[in-house]
Amino acid sequence: MISLAVPRKSTSWWWLALAMPVVLGLVASPHPVAADAAGCAVDRVIVEAEGAPVLYRVEIADEPAEHARGLMFRKEMAADAGMLFLFDTPRPAAFWMRNTFISLDMIFIAPDGLVLNVAENTVPFSEAPQRSAGDVAAVLEVNAGEAARHGIGPGTPIRHPVLTPEACG
Repeated sequence: MISLAVPRKSTSWWWLALAMPVVLGLVASPHPVAADAAGCAVDRVIVEAEGAPVLYRVEIADEPAEHARGLMFRKEMAADAGMLFLFDTPRPAAFWMRNTFISLDMIFIAPDGLVLNVAENTVPFSEAPQRSAGDVAAVLEVNAGEAARHGIGPGTPIRHPVLTPEACG
């Protein structure tokens, strides 16, 4: 058991002790959190969604073997997590759900950092291709329902140091 004695002369640390669980609860939230330019990092994607920016912690897939495996065999993914597939040169992309247990939203990102199109609520284990509507520089996979929940669709800006270095500086 931890005992907190409250000093009589100064209570400034006492308020901090009371506020800490609230602060930790916000930081450790299982839901995507609002983000700002300070959130720009290689392992994060900021989606300028309707209402407020949303930050996703991402794994980067930038090698062919990583592209092929993607999120296969995963049985769960944190609400604020995703995978960002980066391409050396913009190209049309097609993804499937082979060996993927969780339903996903696939967000196809044009070279200018704007969402080109979204494949929502993909069906686990389906081999039906989910295609980009044109050339893309990246694809962001997040849990199914995220696009609808945050109003992510064509034209939504995406910030990431590789995609939009000018927006992260």
